Amino acid sequence: MILAGSSGSSAAGAGLGIVFVLLYLAFFIVVIAGMWKTFAKAGQPGWAAIVPIYNIWVLLKIVGREGWWLLLFLIPCVGVVAAVIVYLDLAKSFGKSTGFGLGLIFFSFIFFPILGFGDARYLGPAALGGGGTGYGQPYGGQPGYPPQQGYQQPPQQGQWGQQQPPQQGGWPQQ
Repeated sequence: MILAGSSGSSAAGAGLGIVFVLLYLAFFIVVIAGMWKTFAKAGQPGWAAIVPIYNIWVLLKIVGREGWWLLLFLIPCVGVVAAVIVYLDLAKSFGKSTGFGLGLIFFSFIFFPILGFGDARYLGPAALGGGGTGYGQPYGGQPGYPPQQGYQQPPQQGQWGQQQPPQQGGWPQQ
């Protein structure tokens, strides 16, 4: 009698275990697909997302960090800090905010597919100053968009304290 009752619960446990394994594989596949597309957007091989150590190397290359940062990932507590910095740089490299970078850190199974399959453009390595500022404003401009105008030059003082009009552009004439 005891054996008959336990076989029903073990079958339910096995079924529940299979469901959890399938959900885990689904999340894993979604993250890998998102990383694959993200790498491809940055001009790197997408298949690098499935090679364990090489994917970190390529990620470091995308964000503009040097190769020795890979060693930081091998040090127990330092690796977590390095990963946080790299994911924040990854978000900035695609012109996304710091909040999006935090999403990559805590909810990578959601934010990597958004980054990979969304309309984000690779702006360049953020660690080298080529990515965005984190607020949607790229440093070097986006391809296909006109360059943004900077601030105008202040008026120049003449010999006796009179304002001289700037040589080119600048303040409108009154």
